[in-house]
Amino acid sequence: MKLGIYTAVLHDRPLRESLEVIASLGLTGAEINAGGFLPSPHIPVDMLLSGALTPERYLEPFAETGVDLTGLNVNGNVLHPDPAVSKADVRELCQAIEVAGLLGVHRVVAMSGLPAAHEGGRLPAWNVVPWDSAYLDSLTYQWDQVAVPFWREIDALAARHGVHVCLEMHPHNLVFNPATLRRLVECTEATHIGAELDPSHLFWQGIDPVAAVEDLGPLVRHAAAKDTRINEDRCRVNGVLDDRFTRIPADGDPVSLGGRYTLNQWPQNSSWDFVAVGRGHDRTYWASFLEALRRVDPEMAVNIEHEDLELGQMEGLEVAARTLLAATRCPSRP
Repeated sequence: MKLGIYTAVLHDRPLRESLEVIASLGLTGAEINAGGFLPSPHIPVDMLLSGALTPERYLEPFAETGVDLTGLNVNGNVLHPDPAVSKADVRELCQAIEVAGLLGVHRVVAMSGLPAAHEGGRLPAWNVVPWDSAYLDSLTYQWDQVAVPFWREIDALAARHGVHVCLEMHPHNLVFNPATLRRLVECTEATHIGAELDPSHLFWQGIDPVAAVEDLGPLVRHAAAKDTRINEDRCRVNGVLDDRFTRIPADGDPVSLGGRYTLNQWPQNSSWDFVAVGRGHDRTYWASFLEALRRVDPEMAVNIEHEDLELGQMEGLEVAARTLLAATRCPSRP
């Protein structure tokens, strides 16, 4: 398997130095951000598309450091009802697919997106547990009139470039679990859309990522390594759903999510937190996760995504890398 790092966490370092960090940790793969929510300091998409930079020249530092480019990432909201967000995210997704084809990279990671609740709506709306028929009416609109036509076109584009779009099953998207991933693939009759298996968002939903891999099988085409710690004392009281996020003041340099929208502040005393690999589940669990992926594809790329607020940049990567490498030598759980 190809264990590596999603280099968004190394955004403050140039590409070559980031690849050297990956190699120094004993890892051999890199997933590069190419648009969406985050900037793309490690790949000049426009230069590659225009021919100002050849694929061979761009890939030189990968060959020289012994790190393979295993995927591009363009997580954003391509179905956002505000065109200030969706137009840019759609453009960058399409460009990433084209660039991936030029580079011979066969995986582009994205999110399925989230439309408004109804035609003419101005804000995205996430409808889950639709006990009221109004919510099913909304879901029918979101799927049949927005998501399915869009993703059918993207599947055709990906097929033309020999690329698979790997959707992260992420809450506040139409695709957030194995059932919704299957629904999108089946409704679009997709051949080049599958799953990017990120365990972190499955853990807090109560989903066992190993069971998710076994359920989806060959639809899993790419994977992330990010852990989640369930804070049991708080979870027993508030559950895993939480609306206590707060806005980051403008002078606090909030992260832009496109248009006028920004990332919010994580709640205090949270029911769960993203943590470095090994700080939520032990290496035996991660051995089971890697083994499940290996059974699907022995050459599956698995990239560390670092969002542990309690650990610094390098500390978090070191903890995660040690756990993953140890998991490759550790017996998996029954």
